Amino acid sequence: MEARTLFPALDREIYGKPLIYFDNAATAQRPFSVLELQQRLCVEANGNIHRAIHKLSADATDAYEAGREAVRRHINAPARENVIFTSGTTASINLVASCFCERYLAAGDRILISEAEHHSNLVSWQIACQRHGAALDVLPVDEAGEISPEELERRLKAAEGRIKLVALAHISNVLGIVNPVREVVETAHRYGVPVLLDGAQGIVHERVDVQALDCDFYAFSGHKVYAPTGIGVLYGKREWLEALPPYMGGGEMIETVTFEKTTYAPLPLKYEAGTQNYVAAACMAPALEVARQLAEDPALQAAQREMRDYLLEELTRIEGLRLFGTPRDPERKIPLFSFVVEGAFASDLAQILDKMGIAVRSGHMCAEPLLHRYGQTSLLRASLAPYNTLAECETFVSALRRAIKMLR
Repeated sequence: MEARTLFPALDREIYGKPLIYFDNAATAQRPFSVLELQQRLCVEANGNIHRAIHKLSADATDAYEAGREAVRRHINAPARENVIFTSGTTASINLVASCFCERYLAAGDRILISEAEHHSNLVSWQIACQRHGAALDVLPVDEAGEISPEELERRLKAAEGRIKLVALAHISNVLGIVNPVREVVETAHRYGVPVLLDGAQGIVHERVDVQALDCDFYAFSGHKVYAPTGIGVLYGKREWLEALPPYMGGGEMIETVTFEKTTYAPLPLKYEAGTQNYVAAACMAPALEVARQLAEDPALQAAQREMRDYLLEELTRIEGLRLFGTPRDPERKIPLFSFVVEGAFASDLAQILDKMGIAVRSGHMCAEPLLHRYGQTSLLRASLAPYNTLAECETFVSALRRAIKMLR
């Protein structure tokens, strides 16, 4: 499969140089199939969903629900009712943090997260804990960036029922390490504790089967996996979604309304108040079809491993470069590399690389506590997708060496 031909943005030049897009962990590029559907729906089916009986509304509703069914199939959810559309991973996690903690969190309770969480999977729980007099319990990562399932079990046992939920990244957006999430879920469930997985990176680099994982909640964003921005997914087990209160009030999430009492719509509409981003939701169908094709192409997957191994070797050869996220099993490393270079600010390196046509990320990666754990305030990150090439990796390493030399 010629992956690059599917993505028109990859043909452009930046400052007269061919674009090398290595910021895929932030946002992936969109394929023609997504862009075409996005435009067609805006012209031919721009009607509010689930409400009117006219054709534009009916067509928009059909496309929206087709997007939901595509998500259901892609993650192997038991039913469409398990799939809630939100505006992104952040909104999905905040929904659970608000609704779950309102129902189940009390003073003295704890929510367990890891030291490597994105702010979305940290601050949302922090806010909820502050509201209810609870606290965060933080599972540390070691020098390599890995968590310990044994330490998780020790904390669950010691908490004596006070830990009410475990919230963990499937894959760290900074370390690029696939966490042992099946083991985490099994361990937590032995103690009767539900688990939410932040799948913002997991949905891109792993084949997600929520039934096999047995997680209670799984959250991800469309724009990480070739769909437009502004659309996200929350998968939840039916028993939890039925038990939790609604997140927001408004249109569509109701069954009946009086001034005295309101009853709520059945799943999934119970959590989808107001006018949804129905165009972006519909675009999940072609986006996930592209994701499936890329994941099932053996040549592309082999190329991904080759690029990962090449960059792991070459980056560690650069004098003064410190790489974060080096698991003992290299197969648990995705092609995502966060690092610092002695004598060079990450932002300066990113700016120079941009002038060379190479897009990377610099900053705290929305994970300040993790950077503090390693004594850093800013990193440089290169994150790859299946449409990247080994030739781009070679150009990147050469350009990085040049940029470092310019700053020293």
